[in-house]
Amino acid sequence: MSVLPEDLHRALIDVAGVPRLLVASDFDGTVAPIVSNPGDARPLPAAADALAALAALESTVTALISGRALRDLRTLSGAPADVHLVGSHGSEFDAGFAEAVDEARKALLAELERTMTALAQRYPGATVEIKPVSVAFHVRNAAPALAQQALDDALDAVRDWDIHITEGKAVREFAVIDTDKGAALAQLRGLNDANAVVFFGDDVTDEKAFRSLTDGDVGVKVGPGQTLARYRVDSPDDVAAALAVLAHARQR
Repeated sequence: MSVLPEDLHRALIDVAGVPRLLVASDFDGTVAPIVSNPGDARPLPAAADALAALAALESTVTALISGRALRDLRTLSGAPADVHLVGSHGSEFDAGFAEAVDEARKALLAELERTMTALAQRYPGATVEIKPVSVAFHVRNAAPALAQQALDDALDAVRDWDIHITEGKAVREFAVIDTDKGAALAQLRGLNDANAVVFFGDDVTDEKAFRSLTDGDVGVKVGPGQTLARYRVDSPDDVAAALAVLAHARQR
């Protein structure tokens, strides 16, 4: 069982006492360990159980906010219906798109897919993930010596395009609409009238969510790297432990 930092444990106990609580997390690298094949990612059973337990409690809202397409997040997470799902870095809510995608943007998305697919063929191990509003260019399995060059070439190929670019770990994502986990988290807070928010994230794409947090909220960075989060843990096992602490304290 993971041992949480004392200050984080204390903060979780304190925030568990607010009248209405929102608990949200990224998926990959937080509740689910990072794997070589994105399709193999699954949440840790302990994390999934704790998140489901929180979702079942009165005046407690839970959510997964991921860069994954919503359809993939729903399949891979196996989350129960009372856990809100937000995909494509905040653009796809389980209730529908946060922003409409018109025909011009659909055409731009198709051109993005063609461009990135052609580029991936030049770099063995590079893969292209097609989402409803974006195309992600992954280099996690590319040769380390060529991974950064592949990412740079992907950026150069669309540098003058009217798109939105998100940097991640071994990935660049190109979206035809603006995507923002911080805005998604704020929207969930407002819709559910939450008094406080707990958010777990591991990637640079989660920093917008950390930036949206206010006094009384708890932001937890998973793993190394600069962050705006106040607290830090090492691994998804620690996230599972933190969720269990929250669930237990909230039940009491």
